[in-house]
Formats: sequence, structure tokens, C-alpha cells
Amino acid sequence: MTDFRRSRRASNLALSEIVRISEAARALRAEGRDVLTFGTGEPDFPTPGPVIEAAHQAALNGETTYPPTQGTPALRKAIADSAGFAADPGQVIVSTGAKQVIANAFLATLDPGEEVILPAPYWTSYADILTVCEAELVAPKCGAETGFKLTADALDAAITPKTRWLLLNNPGNPSGALYSKADLEALAEVLRANPHVWVIADEIYEHIAFDPFTSFRNAAPDLAARTLVVNGASKAYAMTGWRLGWGIGPVPLIKAMVAVQGTSTSGASSISQAAALAALTGPQDLLAERCAAFRARRDMVVSALNAIPGIDCPEPGGAFYVFPSCTGLIGKRRPSGELLETDADVCDYILSEVAVALVPGRAFGLPGHFRLSYAYSTDDLTEGLSRIARAVAALT
Repeated sequence: MTDFRRSRRASNLALSEIVRISEAARALRAEGRDVLTFGTGEPDFPTPGPVIEAAHQAALNGETTYPPTQGTPALRKAIADSAGFAADPGQVIVSTGAKQVIANAFLATLDPGEEVILPAPYWTSYADILTVCEAELVAPKCGAETGFKLTADALDAAITPKTRWLLLNNPGNPSGALYSKADLEALAEVLRANPHVWVIADEIYEHIAFDPFTSFRNAAPDLAARTLVVNGASKAYAMTGWRLGWGIGPVPLIKAMVAVQGTSTSGASSISQAAALAALTGPQDLLAERCAAFRARRDMVVSALNAIPGIDCPEPGGAFYVFPSCTGLIGKRRPSGELLETDADVCDYILSEVAVALVPGRAFGLPGHFRLSYAYSTDDLTEGLSRIARAVAALT
């Protein structure tokens, strides 16, 4: 019998470090440990009641057949109308999550060996999608000294004749970095001098911004013909399990993405589309209320982490993550005497010692840090931060 052989594009794929840490935490929980997991980016708020009611009514009304691959006309119109910049339904694609939107775009445009600029730290799935596409990741390091943001000079230095895309996540995962209008305008000036480079603006955390948010489309409207804005219902409306995201871009790109999507999932769930329509067209008061709750959690988490010797936590401008430096802990020893040599060692120690799951910065392309998601209850965060402080205090 012939042994199983992976394809070349799948040969370097594995479960992300985020998933592996979650599974390690689950194993400890199965042993009876009281584990707190701050590794996933999932709001702890419920999906709004009217959204659930709309989905239920859609099912009762028989909206359970195949939807159009590009998305239902009603939802695409609502997305265009709520975008915050000029758009029409023909420029919108609806997918099973924002991740699929990005995968569709890359699969529709990238040939092997072409390059995508992905500022580090970056969300792990971006790099995995590029691996599947057999494209090259170019990851300029964007540390705390620049607020974890890509500068115009760094972008200019990263562009080559093989560059096809810049992928910009704003606000950012894992850092929470929020690009100002001036930041985006400076990047746009570089892009104007490089017309072969297109832009994916992943703005999934748009409504979780603690300072004014500017869409890349509004900062550089003249680049609309080579810009894809990605967004979705998951974060703002606490609809992660509904798997519903969308992209807004030039029609030729959207048509190519629809063709790619037609070979995989076809249209996103009809019931999820009805739910997202209700979310976008219903009352929006909860967005500000939930953003305020995340801001309060951010302030508490940043203050508590900065009170721990060896941890330096910048204040993020959006999303629901902090990305503190743990370099002050590297070189210390566990109570057992074992040396902490990397950020992964630090996270492993905190998980094993006090049952708190964090994700090391190396998973996001920027070692020396860890990501903590504060999309959890205040009680859990308070307990988890106390445990982290206790674990650090035990180091020598």
C-alpha cells in the first residue's frame, strides 16, 4: 500500500500554536485543573436577541435553500450602505467568515513565488493562507517603538517587483494597534508610487476602537480600484459561530473571488445571512456599549500587567488583545530550576504553574511578547492576572 503523501502546498501546514495551546489547556482541564484560557479572540457577549429572532424567522419562512454564491442581494446592499464609504452591492462578496474572504482574494490573484507584505506581528492565519497559495511572506518587524504599526519607510523598503499585496489589519491582532488617518495617508503615498501593489484592509475590529477609526478607503479613496476592505459580523455583533464575513472591492476582483468561492463553499449559510442583515439594519447602540466594556477591561489588564516586574504592556488602541513584552522574564528560572529561554517558555511556564493559557509572540512573527485576549469576564481576567503575578513572583 502506498503511504499517504501531503501535497506541496500542505506540507508545511499544521495546527496553529493558538489551537495547540487551547488543546493543552483542555487537557489540563480534563485532569481537573481550573484552567483560564485567554488565548482565543471571541467576545464573551451573546449574539443580540433580535439577530437570533431574525434567523429563526428566516428558517420558519423557508429561507433554507442555496443562496447566491456572492451573497443575498438584501445583505450585500446592507453591507454597502453601512460601509462608511461609497460602495454598491456589486462590489460586495459575502463569505463564511472574514478568513475566507482573504483566502478567496489570495487564491484568485497570487501565483507561486509572488510576495505579500504582512507587518509583524500578524494574525497566524494570514501566513497559513499564503503557504497554501505558495506565495512568499514578507514580514517587516513592527515593534513597540512604532506602536506595532508599519511605517511608510518600512513599507517602501519591503516592496519589490514581485510584491502583489499589502495586508493591513486595523485595529490589529495580536497587538491592538490602531492606525490613525495620518498613518494610513503616509502608507498610501508609498502605494501611489507602486501601482502594482494592491491593498487588503482587514477591518474586522472596526467597531472595537478606543480612538477614532479611519477606514483605509476613506484615507485613500483614490486607491479604491486596488483596495479590498474585509469586515464581518463576528467581532462587533458576537457572531463568531455564525461564520459570516464580507469583502468590498473592485468588481473584477470580486468576480474572481466569487469564482473561487464557487469551487469550495458556494454561498454562505442562508440563515447566517439573514442574521447578519438583522445585525446591520437593527439598533446599533450595543456597539458603543460593548466597546466601552472592552475599554474598561483593557485599562484593567494593562494596569495589572504593568505592575508585574519583567512585563511591559503598551496600551492598545483597539481590538481586545494586549501584546506585552516578556523579555524581562527571559533568562529567569522556574522554581524547578529550568531556564526560561523564549517567550514560548514563559507561556508554557505560566500554563503549567498557574493554569493560565497565553499565546507566545513567536506565533505572530514577533518573539519576545505574548498575546492575552481580554474578551473574557472581568472576574476571570482579575483571577488570571493574579495568577500570572504569582507565577512571575516565583521566578528566580
